[in-house]
Amino acid sequence: MHVIMAKVVVGKTADIQEGKLEHITAGGKEIVVTKLDGNYYAIDNICTHAGAELHEGELKNSELTCPWHGAKWDVKTGALISFPQKLKPLQSHKVVVENDTLYVET
Repeated sequence: MHVIMAKVVVGKTADIQEGKLEHITAGGKEIVVTKLDGNYYAIDNICTHAGAELHEGELKNSELTCPWHGAKWDVKTGALISFPQKLKPLQSHKVVVENDTLYVET
């Protein structure tokens, strides 16, 4: 089975500031994009615990804390770092930079 990825424009590289969370909708998916140490990362924006929007959370280093119940996610991989319950990981999305335009593959 061949899966076709859609490449969606996020914006200009200058639009995504270091350590800030940017919320986008790409291909019907809610995604949060950030820049850490000059690299861009994108994961699903909706917490798999209770549906909170993660772009409203707090980012410290690569650890994104959910604003509702404090689940901690690795913004680089979508992996759960800590929470009392085992939660499904968030989908990580490939970020592509062409010239000064940022794209996310969904």
